[in-house]
Amino acid sequence: MARPTTPASAPNPVPPAAPSLRIAAELRRRIETGELRPGDRVPSTRAITAEWGVAMATATKVLTALREAGLVRAVRGVGTVVAEHPDRSARADRPDRPRTAAIAVPSVHPPRTEAELTRERVVSAAVAIADERGLAAVSMRQIAAELGVAAMTLYRHVPGKEDLLAAMADSVFGEIPLPSHERVGWRARLETSCRLQWRMYREHPWLAHVMSMTRPLPTPRGMAHVEWAMAEFEGLPPRVVIHIAVTMLNYVRGTAVNIAAEFEAERATGISSEEWMQAQDEAMDLILRGGHFPMYAAALSDPGVELDLDSLFGFGLDRLLDGIALLVPPAG
Repeated sequence: MARPTTPASAPNPVPPAAPSLRIAAELRRRIETGELRPGDRVPSTRAITAEWGVAMATATKVLTALREAGLVRAVRGVGTVVAEHPDRSARADRPDRPRTAAIAVPSVHPPRTEAELTRERVVSAAVAIADERGLAAVSMRQIAAELGVAAMTLYRHVPGKEDLLAAMADSVFGEIPLPSHERVGWRARLETSCRLQWRMYREHPWLAHVMSMTRPLPTPRGMAHVEWAMAEFEGLPPRVVIHIAVTMLNYVRGTAVNIAAEFEAERATGISSEEWMQAQDEAMDLILRGGHFPMYAAALSDPGVELDLDSLFGFGLDRLLDGIALLVPPAG
């Protein structure tokens, strides 16, 4: 009897690529073919989960992979966008090229002579770096690269990091001119001052980490700002006035710390706070179904409720001003 032949063993199947790698490859293709151009917003984590039917964690891995490849970057208030990256095609041709240590990129600015370099230019460059990349990115080496000078020349204008941080904060306080000195009432002055500070923190998230209530840096423009704010308090002892001033400074700065934290989180993950909150919807619904949290359930189901940093800041500011009003002697 003929012995049955055994079919040849099938070759080992190639394991499919992980979903995050497949999606990252597709988005990379769109970038490299020009379908997505520099500055264009790439799909958010929520959009990725909807288009490809993957979990939020997978979508986060996609954006992380693209960011590590230098293809995208997080922009505050916008989201994740295609980065300006001249050698993108060259890197795409070498996908297995091992990572190397970061190399300082020469400045695109023409070199400056020592005569052209000023303290204001140094501080302005430091502020620009902090605005774009965060306070941790500010170093004498990075500032020198931006200005096209040797790092050691900077120390003739800023003796050290603490002096530089104080000058950066002082520069920010000088960006917005104070209103006229006409009398408008203590409450209007104090509210205007706090809202101007809030605007500064919004435009410069790193500022919250520089300002301190326990080890304040000398900032003449910041002090002038506070003097203006407190100019119409009359009939109160100095110890009360200075406590009001510092309390309000601390309130604005303390709330603004959340702006700084969100700026860093969005830069690191490419996920906005709104996208992150949306990703928690399912888990929150499960928690609320038991009926043990009626306050949360009522607030989250009310379309008129807006809860964000701006609403928290405004609500808290009004309540603080109401409390201070109890300390002010009645007029006349």
